[in-house]
Amino acid sequence: MMNEALASSGAGDGLLDMVLHASLLAQIVLLVLLGFSILSWAIAFSKNGMLKQARRKDVMFLKAFRRVGKLADMNAATEQYRPAPLVSMFEFGYEELARQVNKYGRIRSGDAIERVMRLAANEETSRLSKHMGWLATTASAAPFIGLFGTVWGVLESFRGLGAAGGATLRAVAPGIAEALIATAFGLFAAIPALIFYNYFSQQIREIRSRMEDFGLEFYNLAERDYGEDDGVYEQTRPVRR
Repeated sequence: MMNEALASSGAGDGLLDMVLHASLLAQIVLLVLLGFSILSWAIAFSKNGMLKQARRKDVMFLKAFRRVGKLADMNAATEQYRPAPLVSMFEFGYEELARQVNKYGRIRSGDAIERVMRLAANEETSRLSKHMGWLATTASAAPFIGLFGTVWGVLESFRGLGAAGGATLRAVAPGIAEALIATAFGLFAAIPALIFYNYFSQQIREIRSRMEDFGLEFYNLAERDYGEDDGVYEQTRPVRR
């Protein structure tokens, strides 16, 4: 058991020693990849919390919306459901609905309501997708950056061997091992970033699908309440917060 622990400790020290004694270019490559990895994990933790909150608030808002059944009543209760993406859609749609009904006494243009709600959905999708590009970049670029470090290290190893006039396995192995660290760092940065990107992309697609369905529900309710009503709409326009 103690021998295994010592061997493990020696391997760890050997890895650290290779990093510390690597060439300047190799160290720069490793630092760049480490930066990619740290930033990707930071984005992942932040994004996971954001999407969890968005999904939870969306579900709460949607339940309340279906229970209340009146747009004006729902408008007075939106604050408690922020930052649900559906709240933003509701406010955009309700404001356009209020404008039309105040002016014409009924819905004049359903297309206008659909357009503003689609605009709100696009804005919310962009907000939820913020920094996703960095995860995609890390997943695609990090392995190649690591490969560059490896190729450069191998070239340096063989150049050194040529200058020394020797070509034994014992002589070339340390240099090759040092060079392969860059590839390992690249994969260490890329694999989690790829997993995070695919997972979050799926979550965002589900939220977007829910927003599109909500747009249909909103318009159906608006048309039921105000589509044929010739009376004057007495509710105030929603306050944009």
